[in-house]
Amino acid sequence: MVVGQLNKFLILFLLIIFSNQNLFAVEFTGKFNQGSFILGKTSPGAKVKIDTKDVLVTKDGYFAFGIGRDRKNDITIRIVKDQKLDVIVKKVFKRKYKIQRIDGLPEKKVTPPKEVYERIKRENKIIVEAREIESDLTFFTKKFINPLDKAIVTGVYGSQRILNGKPRWPHYGLDFAQKEGAPVKAMINGIVTLVEKDLYYTGGTLIFDHGHGISTLYMHLNEIFVKKGQKIKRGDIIGTVGSTGRATGPHLDIRLNWFGTRLDPATALD
Repeated sequence: MVVGQLNKFLILFLLIIFSNQNLFAVEFTGKFNQGSFILGKTSPGAKVKIDTKDVLVTKDGYFAFGIGRDRKNDITIRIVKDQKLDVIVKKVFKRKYKIQRIDGLPEKKVTPPKEVYERIKRENKIIVEAREIESDLTFFTKKFINPLDKAIVTGVYGSQRILNGKPRWPHYGLDFAQKEGAPVKAMINGIVTLVEKDLYYTGGTLIFDHGHGISTLYMHLNEIFVKKGQKIKRGDIIGTVGSTGRATGPHLDIRLNWFGTRLDPATALD
């Protein structure tokens, strides 16, 4: 009897895995490439799991997730509704990343002196905490806009940086060159979760929560016009371009995260 029941469950599971027909209507916006931001939409009331992580779903069926820079394995999306399970497996496509060389940086910015290690550790901690917020905000479902007018992209996501000849961590943001004092716009509606005027690496720094673990970060700001807890609308002026923190000149570095997974901001911009 028990063996027969187990066989039935096994057959059902295999049918779900190998069936080409999804049980529920599911749409994805975004390419399944390394570094991509993905917006999903399924049947309202469904529960969604990305790999082993349960994710929030809006009342309209929207959910979000992201793909890490170096992810190699497929992504498994599980959708459950009315005691029915749908399993979708998506292949992740590999990207080629640029090598970026930056020379002329002050040595203390390339290899920080030991006396600032504790400071850097504290600052990293508050950034991580801001990125781990999981709210039920639904701003992430709307379109992102460019944060600067007439800016030139000078640094791209995923590029391997070699600073003063020394290989460093990959660049996880998108850099825009612009004159100091140029107004910076909010890319999308959000709630301000972090305001710091002088972090060691990122200088004037802002982080916004957009809901469901999606956050954006703006770095090297000269002036900051918002306060923690403030609600911001897309297009609002939140600060100005600067060269604070570890920067060789005036520019804006933006970041996009799904919790701790660092994503390519270009995959969310119009």
